Amino acid sequence: MSDLADAAKRLVLGRPVRSDRLGHTLLPKRIALPVFASDALSSVAYAPDEILLTLSIAGLAALTISPWVGLGVVAVLVTVVLSYRQNVHAYPSGGGDYEVASVNLGPKAGVTVASALLVDYVLTVAVSISSGAQYAATAIPALRGHETSFAIALVVLLTLVNLRGVKESGSMFAIPVYLFMAAMGSLAVVGAFRYFTGTLPPAESAGLEVAAEAGFEQGLVGLAGGFLVLRAFASGCAALTGVEAISNGVPAFRKPKSRNAATTLMLLGALSTTMIMSILLLAQATGVRFADRPAEQLLRDGVPVGEGYVQHPVISQLAASVFEGLDVLFVLVAAVTGLILVLAANTAFNGFPVLGSILARDGYLPRQLHTRGDRLAFSNGIVTLAAAAVALIWVFDAQVTRLIQLYIVGVFVSFTLSQLGMVRHWTRALRTEPEPRARARMVRSRLINAVGLAMTATVLVIVLATKFMLGAWIAILAMGVVFVAMQGVHSHYQRVREELALGDDMQAARALPSRVHAVVLVSHLHRPTMRALAYARASRPHVLEAVTVGVDPDDVAALRAQWDAADVPVPLKVLDSPFREITRPVLTYVRSIRRDSPRDLVVVYIPEYVVGHWWEQLLHNQSALRLKSRLLFTPGVVVASVPWQLASSEGQTGLEDTVRGPVKRVI
Repeated sequence: MSDLADAAKRLVLGRPVRSDRLGHTLLPKRIALPVFASDALSSVAYAPDEILLTLSIAGLAALTISPWVGLGVVAVLVTVVLSYRQNVHAYPSGGGDYEVASVNLGPKAGVTVASALLVDYVLTVAVSISSGAQYAATAIPALRGHETSFAIALVVLLTLVNLRGVKESGSMFAIPVYLFMAAMGSLAVVGAFRYFTGTLPPAESAGLEVAAEAGFEQGLVGLAGGFLVLRAFASGCAALTGVEAISNGVPAFRKPKSRNAATTLMLLGALSTTMIMSILLLAQATGVRFADRPAEQLLRDGVPVGEGYVQHPVISQLAASVFEGLDVLFVLVAAVTGLILVLAANTAFNGFPVLGSILARDGYLPRQLHTRGDRLAFSNGIVTLAAAAVALIWVFDAQVTRLIQLYIVGVFVSFTLSQLGMVRHWTRALRTEPEPRARARMVRSRLINAVGLAMTATVLVIVLATKFMLGAWIAILAMGVVFVAMQGVHSHYQRVREELALGDDMQAARALPSRVHAVVLVSHLHRPTMRALAYARASRPHVLEAVTVGVDPDDVAALRAQWDAADVPVPLKVLDSPFREITRPVLTYVRSIRRDSPRDLVVVYIPEYVVGHWWEQLLHNQSALRLKSRLLFTPGVVVASVPWQLASSEGQTGLEDTVRGPVKRVI
């Protein structure tokens, strides 16, 4: 069974990788770009949609300002990219926003940033995969109604790919990401050419009207109109998610790490800016109509289009218009767009495990998240992220419009605190830097981070004001829960450290027990019992005795007769058990030894069977397991398991392929 499971694992994940091969898993820029930037790049598939969708609440006239809203998003994006270039140079260790906040603002600020990022990474996977599933459902009608199941299957697939290692997953995802870049570039270039030559046909929805919702009949006027524009801007700022992943993933880059990471950030900013503005301008030029409730808001000749109308995503409408008559290119754009949305989750699959490892190293998360798996990936972090994302997709039924309201709150919390930390970092560095050229560079960097702080803080306020009641409160609550949990884990580890520290009582810690009292538990006189007795005698304790529990008088009499006949050189003590219990009499006896001689060490030897099948475990060792679990809580007592390998356990070590000849039974 174990051989079959190991073979299946190797088939899916590949062979284990030696620790000294870690350097070979580092990423060149051409692979790092699709690995770390796929989330931010994929946002062009839904950020423009969200801008148009929000503005449609105020009717058709409101859609005309979508490019201006996009320009606001681009301004924030450029500022954040420039700010994070300072981060990767100043803090290249991979701690990212968490390290910046912890060092400059204190541990609680660092944990706040970490909790925000962890929640945002989970949301990134849920939103990206759900959006990809909806794109797939538009292309494959058979998937309609099964988006949730399909999205969960995609998360499982991504998990398996990432468990194979960062470099392997990056190589697999590089081609689709570059195809998406080429598709968006072609859409922009061909669309611009046809627009300026007057040959750009209208979008499929261009002939429809957009009815304003109640309260917005006059368009974007008054306080409500301004608030709606801010809400559209906040939704469009989803395009900034994923920028922070590069600062968290600097250790995964090849040397020079900081320079390569900064270059990748600049490429990411340029690509995202171009794509977002191209889509919004083309949507304006082709007359795309996009609504929150298309069946009711979209009108044809003054009549709602009804439930039968299928509203295609903005990019799909643009591709159908720009590549009219070229069905192959339309299908290619639709396919790579859906694929990039799925692969966008890969950014989180690289960022979450690395951040989780750093937090585990610092004692804020379970230490299992700090260790790498046999493929040199942080396997436990990958599985944790996948489980959380699957739960979120299932709860929200893979609906992007519901999930998007929870989105970007966490990332802007981390943006804001990170930029505040960087301002403090440069201010502190300027106090001790005498060299004029270095000071000028630091002043310039501080100015960039200060502008970034002002912009991200403003966006955070807008996001909270416009999205809090729409679902952002759930994300804030989740951050609070994660924050409290991490503080609890850290407090536990701190208490354990203090409890285990040697302190001033070094001599007392080195002191040996006055005597060793060995107790061998006996149920029958057979080979496992004789092995346990031999082990106990080999340790040369001061007192050695065999102990059995008298449940059945006939069995006790038979055991005594066998014991005497075999001339076992260890006295046999029978513990009375009027209620036919086994665990309680042994515990009472062991505690009585400790009570009579508190400085003595009691070693309890328990013979155990080693079995080869899971169902055999149900038939053996149950009494031993109960005894061990209770004895472990008894101070001054050591429990020693003495294994006896049954024939069914042969070939179960997992090392048989490296050992020649028969495997001997060893203890």
